[in-house]
Amino acid sequence: MIPSVVVGTEWLVEARGCDSGRLRDVETLRSLFGKLMDELGLKPVEKPIWHKFPGEGGVTGLVALTESHLACHTYPEHATATFNLYCCRTRPDWDWESNLKEAIDATEVSVTRIERGASEQAESAGGRA
Repeated sequence: MIPSVVVGTEWLVEARGCDSGRLRDVETLRSLFGKLMDELGLKPVEKPIWHKFPGEGGVTGLVALTESHLACHTYPEHATATFNLYCCRTRPDWDWESNLKEAIDATEVSVTRIERGASEQAESAGGRA
């Protein structure tokens, strides 16, 4: 067996009860991404990609980072936004709750933190399972 090694940390974030107008606003989300990247010292590989769905639709955002990636999907019709941050280098926990309450008026925020690669893996002929 190969010993357990943490290869990264992933945060899965759900924000509910959000302001639907802010969930449709690319600039609000772009600013939120900028704040998160600045405060955690994350470095984008390229400019973030943003897609605003037509009419009353939401926004999808994605940025590739030297540390991995950051993504969001908003659902104004459900007053909900989801975020995913994966970092292959250790980073402190970010205050998702306060920041999402401030940026998109979330009334409820849940965060799941996962240590990736943390389970033991069986060794194969190629060295990895």
